Amino acid sequence: MRKAVQQMMLGSVLKSEDSAKQILKEIKEAGYDSIELNRYMIHPTPFMVRMLTKAAGMPSGNGGKYNWPELVKESGLEVLSLHTDLGSLEKSFGEVVEGAKSFGTKNVVITGMYRFDYQSEHAVRELAQRLNDAGKKLREEGLNLLYHNHNIELVKVNGNTCAYDVLINETDPEYVSFELDTYWMTEGGADAKLIMRKLGKRMKLWHVTDRGFRLEKTSMTPIVKTDSVELGTGSMDLAGMAEIARENGVEGAVLETHRNWIHNDPIDSIKVSAEYMKRL
Repeated sequence: MRKAVQQMMLGSVLKSEDSAKQILKEIKEAGYDSIELNRYMIHPTPFMVRMLTKAAGMPSGNGGKYNWPELVKESGLEVLSLHTDLGSLEKSFGEVVEGAKSFGTKNVVITGMYRFDYQSEHAVRELAQRLNDAGKKLREEGLNLLYHNHNIELVKVNGNTCAYDVLINETDPEYVSFELDTYWMTEGGADAKLIMRKLGKRMKLWHVTDRGFRLEKTSMTPIVKTDSVELGTGSMDLAGMAEIARENGVEGAVLETHRNWIHNDPIDSIKVSAEYMKRL
């Protein structure tokens, strides 16, 4: 199973092309062999997009101006997958395909839909069909389509079935696979290991982080808020999940956290998680 870092973790520290080069070098030296790129972070993006992602706690930084093909090549890292959104894939299909192939990856990942009604069964079924259509076109280009979840997919669409189950049942296994984010599923109250077993071989990639808390001072109450933490320092059964991932033949485990890093530094956080990932 390949060990990767999601590019999103690096947005706050991508101050220059030289810093990006050094950061990728440190990721490689920490023991990771791959990176998962975001299409909007490797191309210049509109100011509003950058501001919205920053407001959501996921700054994209200035990376869109850098020569990522050269940076990745120099680092020795491979590109495990390329994240994009479904609208961009549909409107700029050729560009997305060319981008994925230029980085030598076969995996194109669709992240969860924005401004989308996951409680509407009609909308979710329509989404499934769009994923089928896009997945079929990508397969003709020798590429794979994966869907990445958050926790919104756990909402019920008809009182019984959640949106994620509809996506699993209504998409064609030949054309649509999944990048399962076990943190978001756990945060949403689901049994992530049960979902992993349900997906089986359709789970191609694993977004992994740990779920816990980090207190800055003593709390007045016994109630604490959960947040993502470094691997092995939280409450999730990552070892059990890793076993299922191996059984499923998962291609890669991708580390991603957006905040709450040890020392408030994403690179230090990446290095701490690397040691646990090696043991897994």
